[in-house]
Amino acid sequence: MRIVAALGGNALLQRGEHPDAAVQQHHVHDAARSLAELVLAGHELVITHGNGPQVGLLAVESESDPALTVPYPLDVLGAQTQGMIGTLLARELAGRLPGRAVTALVTHTEVDPHDPAFQHPDKFIGGQLTDHQATMMELDRGWTCARDGDHLRRTVPSPLPKAITEVSAIRTLLATGAVVIAAGGGGIPVVHNPDTGQVRGVEAVVDKDRTAALLAEQLGADALLILTDVTHVFTRFGSAHPGPLTTVTPGRLYELELPAGSMRPKVEAAAAFAERTGRVAVIGPLDDALGALLGTTGTTVRALPAPDDRGRAALPAGPSAHGPAAPHATV
Repeated sequence: MRIVAALGGNALLQRGEHPDAAVQQHHVHDAARSLAELVLAGHELVITHGNGPQVGLLAVESESDPALTVPYPLDVLGAQTQGMIGTLLARELAGRLPGRAVTALVTHTEVDPHDPAFQHPDKFIGGQLTDHQATMMELDRGWTCARDGDHLRRTVPSPLPKAITEVSAIRTLLATGAVVIAAGGGGIPVVHNPDTGQVRGVEAVVDKDRTAALLAEQLGADALLILTDVTHVFTRFGSAHPGPLTTVTPGRLYELELPAGSMRPKVEAAAAFAERTGRVAVIGPLDDALGALLGTTGTTVRALPAPDDRGRAALPAGPSAHGPAAPHATV
């Protein structure tokens, strides 16, 4: 099977931890063990990952660097995090998969310059801020901040992904048997000028789960795994008696009331992939990727088969042929 696995932010840095390299290497070591099991079981694998804490840290450093006249924009910082996280994952996976090529690819994601997200920044990046720090950042640097739990964090625009520029290169690498790390942090956000053919970066970040769903669709993947720090999607989350969902339809997921900044993008991405392709999406624990694929853990999302013209249920879509991607519709 061809699998796209999207790693949550806990793959590198858990809430409240210092963003030291050693801390992130420790988490990558654990994530690589789980991911390598998929490859050793005979599956093709493309990995995407989050970058919120890392790009936020680089943004703060860039803003405060006296050597810079103008701070680096978010698209350039996103590229830097792709390189950093990509090399950590590639080295760990190469050590667990001797003889297998592992490639980290700098990847761009095209977005619509008129996406309403640019007027309503709501994507969290960076670390926690006190009320005083957030106020100073808003005044001095023009940041937008919002509350994330007990603290404030910076928010930036998060437009929907339209297309992944390097999808053909990813297909070529997969054909050679390589494990590919791509579209880190949702991809470097760019807009395309159809008149000149040029692309330019934009001050935004793209949600990595939505990009993962688009990438899985364009690659004809058989499964999308969204791996995070919970075992399932839960109903009544945060209550005394949460209910884990094991198998669910996209429609049921859309009905759930979930936090916008954490589980909701994962649920919407999984539901959209299953709905559009007829294939399987799973939201499950990072430490058991193979179990999530096999259905022994996680929330498996399957679209109901559509009735055919005789009123009977049509068969679900079979495994992909890994040919050209189906026409794209945005998440």
